[in-house]
Amino acid sequence: MLNKTKKLIIAGMSALILLSGQAHAIAPSPQMIEQFKNLPASEQQRLAKQYGIDPSMLGGTSAQAPIENPEVVQQRTTGTQVQDLQVIDQSADAKNELDFEQNNNKNELKRFGYELFQGEPTTFAPVSDVPVPSEYLVGPGDNIKVQLYGKDNKEYDLVINREGVIQFPELGPISVAGLTFSEVRHTLSSRITQQMIGIESNITMGELRSIRIFVAGDAYKPGSYTVSSLSTITQALFVAGGVNEIGSLRNIQVKRKGKLVGSMDLYDLLLRGDASGDINLRSGDVVFIPSVGGLVSVTGEVRRPAIYELKQNETMAQVIEMAAGIKPGAYPRQSSVERFNDNSLKSILNVDLTTKAGKATKALAGDFIQVKSATTQYEDAITVVGAAVRPGKYQWYQGQKISDLVPSIWGDLNVSVDLEYAIVVREINKQGDIQVYQFSPVKAINTKEASQNLALQARDKVIFFNFSDLTQNRYELNKLVKKRVEKVQSLAGNSLIGNDLFEAGFSQLSQQKFAERSELGGVAINSKVQETDPVAKAVKGEVNKMLINLFEDRALIELSGVMNRGELLYPIIMKLNSQGRAGAGVQAVAINGRVNNPGIYPLTVNARIKDLVVAAGGLEEGAYTTRAELTSTYTTVDGSAIKHTNIGLEAALNGDETQNIVIKGRDILTVMTTPDWQENKSVEIRGEVKFPGTYNIRRGETLADVLQRAGGFTEYAYLPSSVFVRESVRQQEQLEIKKLADQLRRDIATRGVSKDGNVVNYSDAQMMLTDLETIKAVGRLVVDLSAISVGIKQADLQLEDQDVLYIPSTKQTIAVMGEVQHAATHRFKEGQTVEQYLAMSGGARERADDDRTYVIKADGSVMIPSRSVWFSSETSLQPGDTIIVPLDTEYKDNLTLWTQVTSIIYNTAVAFATVANL
Repeated sequence: MLNKTKKLIIAGMSALILLSGQAHAIAPSPQMIEQFKNLPASEQQRLAKQYGIDPSMLGGTSAQAPIENPEVVQQRTTGTQVQDLQVIDQSADAKNELDFEQNNNKNELKRFGYELFQGEPTTFAPVSDVPVPSEYLVGPGDNIKVQLYGKDNKEYDLVINREGVIQFPELGPISVAGLTFSEVRHTLSSRITQQMIGIESNITMGELRSIRIFVAGDAYKPGSYTVSSLSTITQALFVAGGVNEIGSLRNIQVKRKGKLVGSMDLYDLLLRGDASGDINLRSGDVVFIPSVGGLVSVTGEVRRPAIYELKQNETMAQVIEMAAGIKPGAYPRQSSVERFNDNSLKSILNVDLTTKAGKATKALAGDFIQVKSATTQYEDAITVVGAAVRPGKYQWYQGQKISDLVPSIWGDLNVSVDLEYAIVVREINKQGDIQVYQFSPVKAINTKEASQNLALQARDKVIFFNFSDLTQNRYELNKLVKKRVEKVQSLAGNSLIGNDLFEAGFSQLSQQKFAERSELGGVAINSKVQETDPVAKAVKGEVNKMLINLFEDRALIELSGVMNRGELLYPIIMKLNSQGRAGAGVQAVAINGRVNNPGIYPLTVNARIKDLVVAAGGLEEGAYTTRAELTSTYTTVDGSAIKHTNIGLEAALNGDETQNIVIKGRDILTVMTTPDWQENKSVEIRGEVKFPGTYNIRRGETLADVLQRAGGFTEYAYLPSSVFVRESVRQQEQLEIKKLADQLRRDIATRGVSKDGNVVNYSDAQMMLTDLETIKAVGRLVVDLSAISVGIKQADLQLEDQDVLYIPSTKQTIAVMGEVQHAATHRFKEGQTVEQYLAMSGGARERADDDRTYVIKADGSVMIPSRSVWFSSETSLQPGDTIIVPLDTEYKDNLTLWTQVTSIIYNTAVAFATVANL
């Protein structure tokens, strides 16, 4: 029977699908619904899913919809929100623009607590399906459900009438007036147990009665509302949409029959979770919202800056408590209060919120309390930067030394650290002036020498340097700079006045002053080059700011291990330079010459010549240690003067007190190079020599000397075709090519504006210039190896570093190239002339300039064949030579030539005829 019914339903549904055409769902008939009910639940779900039928339409078993309360309150749509919705619809370009008004709205303080109760009432339906507490006071209209089970099974819905009595069919009237729900349950259970033998009961609350209340005062939607009998003050506020802009949150009153029966401070609920004042309402109650009292604004370093409502005699401590307290980074000692005085003028009151008197200061309506922030500087911290494993801030304590701060070289310093040079920067007064102390890390940490293991003081900066700056990976450092420059440029992208808006604004105020000029009346008076590239200027400015603030920039301190010596010293040099503004002189010295790190260094306390050399990373190879020059600047009555002092550098480095003298500010030490010192130089000999390869050379060594060291030429060497390449010649040739391109560019510009010049196509000229500028110079130098091999001194030449000589094997060919009928390479035959080789290549073409034919000799030189009426072109050729026939750039075809000749003849005839008629 089941299978038959199933088939019948499927057939009926199929017919409906065919008849319905484009319909997406089936409308079942009543007969189909009855048959569908007889199927199992699983079969019902399968058929409904297969044919797109809602099971609820067929009356089958479906999930019962949960009971939902009607949404009685929606979020208000204010004018600001409408504007926000309009902003969302704007284009992406408009979003990226700087919206100062929007930023001001974000920074504007808001009234505390109003967002919670701001809503829009949508319905007056009371909420009736909430759990009923046991202390709920029942009254007329409440429904009590009684379920009896045991000997008999019955259910009753009992409604409390106006007299507070319920009519129980089998027990008679029962009075419940003034009872709570738990008392009603206990009373009914006792009566049922006593009077109905063998019956148990389950008593629950049914529908609750509705009560009518009135919300008055500064509510968003004041009026009469029907609410549940369980409603409280806060629920009445929600139903009425909350309070309006001038409503009070701290004095919400409940009046019953004209008398005040309760009041609620919503701050107790919002700030402390205390709902004891949220009393239950009764029918006819009036919830009255008075206007707001005094307001006080709290901003700055508090956890919840906002505008708060005051009650009488509230203090600053209570206001700060409303704002959730002070942040850890606050400075409450200098908190300020702006308030109006008796003259209706604003005044400032400083309040110390750390004292009892400050906390007990009374807050007045209209006060603007600002809790200031603390400084970002550390009081007694030691700062470690540079080539340390863990750079950053460290605790200082009395008696601390370098070895206490950095106990281990291998565990606390980078492997690339300079073990002989590090410095301590120390503040010497309240103005922040500094002194610099130098020490050796290896002596301070390993051997703990008293002179090097310096005692540290509060706020010292300890800087370690890398011995070599070339081995550092600076990817993350460059990434940091790029990120910060992009932020600066993003701000400048929407501005027309540059990166620094404040500087641009200040320049408008100082336009009347004389600006620094680079020229005056067409005459250059200042050699200072102004930076024009905005990107380079932004990078330069940002890096300058980063280095100046090196010791306070946490991100930069973390990456200071990859910074070079000059970068780490930059903020110290700048600080010392600013200290010298009072006329005391800049406490900085310089060293140049043959040292590893020449440059400017801070003058350390009691520094000597040796200390400066150590600071520069020591001497380079080739340094002249017998003598160095110390240049000192000193002032006299007539002005300043410069004094040069010779220093025995080797003796100074060995500790000789007479040479290792104390240096002073602005001293410059020059370490010279050993006379006749040269770096490692080498040349390369290739080809037909007995020992080809790379040879180291001394200063002044010649090509003949190196050829002799190479064992001389082999029997297959062809000396006229040798190729000699020199780097300095290549650079000079490249420079000449650039000069030629510049000259050609000027010629094209001149031709374009000259009166009788031909018009030149700009694109063709530009392409020609581009091709010319991309030519790579060769750097070939013509040498006469044949003359050198026989010992002619005039043909020999001194060698330079990276010279290359190539000696090819014997050649037996002559190449013919250029404007010939068939460019080819021919076998060399003794005695044949240039004309004969040209004839072997088919002769010159029509557009060839055969009068300018030239020969590139095998050694790289150029020869012009001799021509005269008495002698033919029988210039001697050698194997490896190349004959070039150039193109005639002034070539004219016959038609053009005869046209010009005819014109000349015609003009001449006209001239003669004119003269004859005179």
